Amino acid sequence: MREGLQKEKVMKHTTITDIAKILGISPSTVSRALSDHPDIKASTKTLVKKLAKEYNFKPNPIAQSLKNNKTTIIGVIVPEIKHDFFSSAISGIEEVAYNSGYTIILCQSNESFEREVVNTSSLVQQRVAGIVASISQNTKNSDHFQSIIDRGIPLVFFDRACEGITASKVIIDDTKSAFDAVTHLIDRGYKRIAHFAGPKVLEICRKRLQGYNDALKRGKLPLFKEFVQYGGLDEKDGYNSMDYLIKKNLIPDAIFAVNDPVAIGAFQRIKEAGLKIPEDIGIVGFSNNKITTLVNPTITTIDQPSFEMGKKAAEILVGIIENEKKSSKAKTVILEAKLIVRGST
Repeated sequence: MREGLQKEKVMKHTTITDIAKILGISPSTVSRALSDHPDIKASTKTLVKKLAKEYNFKPNPIAQSLKNNKTTIIGVIVPEIKHDFFSSAISGIEEVAYNSGYTIILCQSNESFEREVVNTSSLVQQRVAGIVASISQNTKNSDHFQSIIDRGIPLVFFDRACEGITASKVIIDDTKSAFDAVTHLIDRGYKRIAHFAGPKVLEICRKRLQGYNDALKRGKLPLFKEFVQYGGLDEKDGYNSMDYLIKKNLIPDAIFAVNDPVAIGAFQRIKEAGLKIPEDIGIVGFSNNKITTLVNPTITTIDQPSFEMGKKAAEILVGIIENEKKSSKAKTVILEAKLIVRGST
């Protein structure tokens, strides 16, 4: 029997049943030996653990969670992985999870509300201990996240949070950060400042628009309706917004973009038009993606502490999971963001 398993062990994952057959004991005895149950003889434990190591046996976390009604898996939902902000935040989440004895399952919504709903359902089926999430730009309602809370699964948002949901979140002050960015442009002498805004449904985008409006009002500058262009959060959106203004001959002398990808898109169209940055048009982005330092001129931006946001969100989640008997009130943690001035202004 052992020789047969030796041949098969490279073909499949060794199970508790396999080990039990080799030793001529029950699977439950193997399971208890691996978990150091006091009713199992020391000699049996030694034998079981030696064989488990020999055949590289790894316990199935899903099976364990079904048995113990407890899991060490944390679900993570992000809109996209390709942008630096979310990849950095994931690193922060993973660091805390690893140091706390948890592993993560990563889901990407691809900025799709429908896919985000599927992600939440899948993580519930995986019996995760908790979820850290940042919602998509197209999230229409919060029913799927409320369902998670109703099931008693801890939930923490970071950066983008669902409105109307009682859950902890880790954010920055988007309104103040946008205000600082536009005030910087005004202080540099720019007067016709456009804002390439994100989706109206997304709270962070509305807050950044509010900061833009507040700065113009304080600077006693006019707000031109067509200088606020709504779009998505990708490079093509910044490019299309800038293209629209150029074709309409409504050229601003500065752009405040809702995020860095949008700023990069605008940057490209400005260059194509033969305009100079920052002499003809200044640009400020948001998030401090690495690409803002790789273009010429480099782009002024708001630095969001992405790694720290992910790390703090995970710390809050693990705290809730491991103190499940205590009532945990939802908390909002606001981290500091700062303006980084570069060549584009």
